Amino acid sequence: MTDVAYDNKGQLEQIQSGLLEGEQIIAVYDAIGAGTGFIGLTSRRIIIQDKSFVGKRFAITSIPYSKVSSVSVISNKSWAGQFFSSGTIAITVGTHVYEIEFRGSDKAHHVHNLILSYAS
Repeated sequence: MTDVAYDNKGQLEQIQSGLLEGEQIIAVYDAIGAGTGFIGLTSRRIIIQDKSFVGKRFAITSIPYSKVSSVSVISNKSWAGQFFSSGTIAITVGTHVYEIEFRGSDKAHHVHNLILSYAS
């Protein structure tokens, strides 16, 4: 496992503990805002920790890249600036939308591009 981008070693270790045989971690980024704890990208899937459940419960959700129908950049600003002026993306899977806010637009850009490259 070389050159894995990550923010938090504990989150990286949590993803490592659930890898499938032959699966490689690409990146694990901390998410800010309500609901999401982190997002992990592997060679096979997207892994999202969702903290939005009642009673301090959370879910680790695995999404095969083939199930992603779109990836969006979300911004409160006009599009006069750069395409990735925002640190927030939305991943659409069926009728569900996972919104992830990052600490920096560079991480949003990296995740967006990785998902597109694996989903196509």
